[in-house]
Amino acid sequence: MKKNRIMICDDDQSILDVLQMLLESEDFEVIAEIDSTQLINKMQTYSPDILLLDLWMPVLTGDEVLKSLRQIEEFKFIPVIVLSASVDAHSIAQGAGATDFLPKPFDMDDLILKIKQLLQNPDIDKVLGAIG
Repeated sequence: MKKNRIMICDDDQSILDVLQMLLESEDFEVIAEIDSTQLINKMQTYSPDILLLDLWMPVLTGDEVLKSLRQIEEFKFIPVIVLSASVDAHSIAQGAGATDFLPKPFDMDDLILKIKQLLQNPDIDKVLGAIG
């Protein structure tokens, strides 16, 4: 059986490491990317089932990356969970087209639950913009 593939983009290596270890222990295939400018190319190479995206990153911010992703046909409806410690990040994530949002620091069980719910939901287009 094919493992679900999760891509993580965060500019903090320790967060990438922890998330990768946790998600692999849940039997997901994980691709981590620390450089937001490389994310779209890497997504086109690996075609993940879901994306975990930090909002505040140098050069290209998460909301800029997400807006670009939503313009690409193959990624229009990919589930994207935005992770951020910023106070106004929830509304920024929603405005950029995020499927869901988790404030940092987040509970790992909450993250796993959100991922599993999004992967099981075939009507992902109805979920878009539903955070709020």
